[in-house]
Amino acid sequence: MAYFFSRDGLLKVDHTQARARGRTGGRPASLSPDKLHTAKRLYEQRDMTVTQIGEVLGVSRSTVYRALNKS
Repeated sequence: MAYFFSRDGLLKVDHTQARARGRTGGRPASLSPDKLHTAKRLYEQRDMTVTQIGEVLGVSRSTVYRALNKS
């Protein structure tokens, strides 16, 4: 249970209610499954640097590293 302050006072937010309505929250992933597959393939080929892979996919170098570590 999270509590936030609003103009009207304390506002209680129950995340289970939001999930029941189909809300998951959080920031959307910047790498789609297709882009992730491409990043893995390019990384395993060792022809490009991670910075270059990020430029091709339109994301930062740290995003590429983070996605590769998660998978």
